[in-house]
Amino acid sequence: MFEVEAKIRVPDLPKIRARLVHIGAASPVSTDQRDVYYNHPVRDFGTTDEALRLRYEGDRCTVTYKGPKMIGRGSKTREEFNVVVESGEIMEDVLQRLGFRLHASVRKYREEFALGTAHVALDVVEGLGSFVEIEVMAHELGGDAEKQIEWIKGELGIEGDHIPQSYLELLRP
Repeated sequence: MFEVEAKIRVPDLPKIRARLVHIGAASPVSTDQRDVYYNHPVRDFGTTDEALRLRYEGDRCTVTYKGPKMIGRGSKTREEFNVVVESGEIMEDVLQRLGFRLHASVRKYREEFALGTAHVALDVVEGLGSFVEIEVMAHELGGDAEKQIEWIKGELGIEGDHIPQSYLELLRP
């Protein structure tokens, strides 16, 4: 699967939230998320543009591998694999025993809306501010994912440039 995503810094999340409700987005799921990133023991994911993340949401933990970014016209596309694990703490212990190094942590509050086949996340990221992420999962590259993202941006009245960097990259000095 490929994740096609646009991230835009926004000043007014309540306005966008109201617009999502107005155009019929499904009721949001709200969560506090803690993303813990690990680096490979013999290659630098910062250099290879990959990511290995454990996402904690309540009592759930998902391990995610993200491949290198393929920058599109107005979005960021990358291969993504997700696995839910029974215990994030045990998974972190396994990674450390295999030589993976704890790299960084990102905390955010997220409200996620479903809008057709897209997901729209309203994020407040600790140390960064407010963002909207529009994500469409695609089975292959190309297609209508980027058009769908641009349509949603227009419907929500979102202006501004797409930010291709991850929150982790934006937090790095």
